[in-house]
Amino acid sequence: MATQTIVQSLAYISWALLLVLALGSFSLAHLLRQVTDVTTGFVGFTASTASALALLAWLTDGGLPYPDHLNIHAAPGLDGGRGMVLAAFTALAALSALRYYRGHRARWLGPLAILAGVSALALGALGWASGDQMGLPLLVELLSLAAVSGGSLAAVILAHWYLVTPRLSERPLVLTTQFLMVAIGVELLLFLVWQTVSTPDGRPFSTFTGPEALFVWLQLLVGLVFPLVLTYMAYRTALTRSMESATGLIYIELAAVLASTIVVAGLAFAVGLLV
Repeated sequence: MATQTIVQSLAYISWALLLVLALGSFSLAHLLRQVTDVTTGFVGFTASTASALALLAWLTDGGLPYPDHLNIHAAPGLDGGRGMVLAAFTALAALSALRYYRGHRARWLGPLAILAGVSALALGALGWASGDQMGLPLLVELLSLAAVSGGSLAAVILAHWYLVTPRLSERPLVLTTQFLMVAIGVELLLFLVWQTVSTPDGRPFSTFTGPEALFVWLQLLVGLVFPLVLTYMAYRTALTRSMESATGLIYIELAAVLASTIVVAGLAFAVGLLV
């Protein structure tokens, strides 16, 4: 991979990583606030973290290089709109955090923030797509990354909350690990779909032996199967209220999915390969 390609892709990878972490963690925290007895401190802190990450994504968005060495194209007509919805997501997440801290559920602000975050991902994926058939799959890929990576970040924060709130019921963490298992399972199914119908040469599963085979195998084993096993183990330990063990497992799972997110975004932006 050429040096120019690596340098340019790093900026877009950073944009994707920051935004999927912000959107996924905020969305899961908001959901838990609606359906469980999770503490207002956890939800407020997670929303504040999401707002900070979204702010960094907005700052990154303003300095993205022209992608002449990547498998995407510039979308100057959408740059302004993308920046506006990113700023809106940042502000709405911050306002929602204030509402959460005060004991409210942010039933209107929360969904508006999520809509703004999804809109930012959509404007990026659909605007940068290198072909008419690439935009929607890239958006689906980024949304699945948000569910897994952002959800894992929220899960780590939640697991820590049990160390200072021992009377908190196990239901929030049990639901969180169940959600993550489903999200990783969906991402695994998408991986199989991409390798069947969206390979560069049109031959199913040719990527397992192609020039990017190392990254494809790493994504399958380290980015999907390994986190799925860890999340199941965390789910089982959460059922028995072994929260310290669950926290350690989720930490390892978060590290694996963060590495996976970087690999997935890099392959998508640099060579147009979805994994």
